[in-house]
Amino acid sequence: MLIPVLILLPVCMAPFVFCLRSSGPRLRWGTFLGVVLAVLLGCVRLYFTDSFSLDFPGIMGLGLHFRNDGFRSLYALLASFMWLISGMLSPQYFHHDHHQGRYLFFNLLTLGATLGVFFSDDLYTTLVFFEIMSLASYVWVVQEEEPAAMRAGQTYLAVAVIGGLTTLMGLFLLYRELGTLSFDGLLAARRQGLGSSGTITAATWLTLFGFAAKAGLFPLHIWLPKAHPVAPAPASALLSGMLTKTGIFGLIVICSRLMPGDHAFGRMLLILGSITMFLGALLALFSVNLKRTLACSSVSQIGFITVGLATAVLLGHHGTLAAYGSILHMVNHSLIKLCLFLSAGCVFMNLEELDLNRIRGFGRRKPFLHAVFLCGGLALACIPPFGSGYNSKSLLHEGLLEYIAHSRETGGSWMAYKAIEILFLISGGLTIAYMIKLYVCIFHEKNPSRQTEFDQMTGYASPLSRIALAASCIMLPLFGLMGSLMTPFAVRSMPFFGFHPLTHPIFYFSLENLKGAMESLVIGLAVYFLIVRRFLMRKTASGTEYVNRWPAWLDLENSVYRPVLHWLPTLLSVPDRLIMGYADSALIRQYIPRFVSAVVSFVASLPESRLIKDWIPRACMYITRFLVELPEIVVYFSRRTIFHFRKTRKPVPVGTRVTYALGTGLNRIVRILNRTLLIHRPLREDYEYVLDASHEEAHREVEEIGHSVSYGLLLLVLGLAAVILILLLQQ
Repeated sequence: MLIPVLILLPVCMAPFVFCLRSSGPRLRWGTFLGVVLAVLLGCVRLYFTDSFSLDFPGIMGLGLHFRNDGFRSLYALLASFMWLISGMLSPQYFHHDHHQGRYLFFNLLTLGATLGVFFSDDLYTTLVFFEIMSLASYVWVVQEEEPAAMRAGQTYLAVAVIGGLTTLMGLFLLYRELGTLSFDGLLAARRQGLGSSGTITAATWLTLFGFAAKAGLFPLHIWLPKAHPVAPAPASALLSGMLTKTGIFGLIVICSRLMPGDHAFGRMLLILGSITMFLGALLALFSVNLKRTLACSSVSQIGFITVGLATAVLLGHHGTLAAYGSILHMVNHSLIKLCLFLSAGCVFMNLEELDLNRIRGFGRRKPFLHAVFLCGGLALACIPPFGSGYNSKSLLHEGLLEYIAHSRETGGSWMAYKAIEILFLISGGLTIAYMIKLYVCIFHEKNPSRQTEFDQMTGYASPLSRIALAASCIMLPLFGLMGSLMTPFAVRSMPFFGFHPLTHPIFYFSLENLKGAMESLVIGLAVYFLIVRRFLMRKTASGTEYVNRWPAWLDLENSVYRPVLHWLPTLLSVPDRLIMGYADSALIRQYIPRFVSAVVSFVASLPESRLIKDWIPRACMYITRFLVELPEIVVYFSRRTIFHFRKTRKPVPVGTRVTYALGTGLNRIVRILNRTLLIHRPLREDYEYVLDASHEEAHREVEEIGHSVSYGLLLLVLGLAAVILILLLQQ
């Protein structure tokens, strides 16, 4: 019964911690850290406990199902450790914040939900806690309540809600086809060949959508670069290092239970992972904001992990090495981002700035912060022997090379996978380049106006904050020097991945692995000196400054997603209004359906002949095409004949350019219909004004939802937590 205790303890203590506002910040933060420490100790005990399962049937219909094993206990332990370390930096970071109670309340709720995700043993339980986690962590993004934070919160919430609903649709299909959502049950059903292959494939991609959105996989990565810069640094460390791993958790379940050995799925996932890997590194290279750079870096590293999972799927039973690399890179990335985001938080809580041009030189004469950031930077850049990321990324590279060799031996196409391997090395080089950029900017360059002030900031971190910073980085150089310390993590996790552990030792510092690391290092140095120093910096009167040359129109959110979601309600209302505008007559209600029914019955009674099989469908196709194109034909001939010499006055635009263009186009169509089909009952609406009114109404509704979403989410999360608590206590 330890698993439900660990999940419910932070949830139940959240209201108590919130109510300690009148007792002083020390008691409140001490209670918070005590709760997290208790959870950490419980996870340590589970880590050394044998595998077991725990079921609560009947709760919320399908019941809640949990299991403890090597991988689950590892990530529960890592999650509670990260919560404790980020919480130790938080008292100094939130010293002047007026919403500490709110942050702690939702922080504990998110911890409980995250543990629920990692201990879940079926996709239904995973989704329940996944959605609670997503809604509770929304408050982290909007904590500062600034316009940028509220806009980023809208993006985060939209991705979470749309992703969750899409995953729910996938679970409906999977349950209908396979009759189960348990992890082992899904694998057994797939091995028995149950269900329609096409339906299961569609359900798999729908299910993957929500997990990929949380992980930050392209093209659903848009929330990470927006949310991390505006969220508090301790929360950013958890968003990047831990909450993205809940999405990876879902991807692992899909790869190992639903699509093991499926080459079509593996190839598509490999393409998405490769795009994410390269695009994230490119965005990080162009960024001039410290936390945005680290956020884009998270997108890239999620791409590396996804490439490893896809390679394991493609290799089938031989994908153990790629699976090793995936789990170890997950662990490395979690610890690295904890270290780097806490270092960024140390910068921000002293300067309240994140722009590289304003924080440059802050780290000079600060050897402690210098050492902490250097540990994280070397690990992320995968520089051997102190960079722990080198070990895991080398295994990912080896897995990719193994599949290329396998494709060559079997006579398959391998050139595309070779191109992906080259992209893998280039992305590693870009990682080195942007980490050199951050390191040189903060710790070696001088600030043109505030360097003396920066050098005098000796009390930039409290003793508790220094302990947190030291604890976040202490394991990284050890894991880099001795990769064998990390190997047991992979061995314990293989049953969850569906593989047997390797029987031979791993030589992390082999010549082939060092060669790949050196190739990425050469690429990174070339990119830094030839692109960053020459293209991404410019000379000014006071020296040089960093510039962001990434085109603004390449922002997927602002260029594609937001316009589509903004205009979708208005566009969907147009056909509804047109249909509702037709007269409610006996012709429509009775005679047309009867006529269609008679025609269908007559055709069905005819003998099977070429007339029925070939000519009638072809005639129907031509007639349908003619009717569809009839308005355009009428307009074309009208302009060529009747309206050819007529001069029209320039209309006065009503509404925006889009509503005006759509409205005038619909008005022309309506005028043609009124002169032909609807001559006795013409439509009287002016669609310029209709669309403008719909646009204004939708805009007002979106604003009202945005203003009330924080309160609504608070009530929703409290309600969900209360329902789960009551149902569990009734068992």
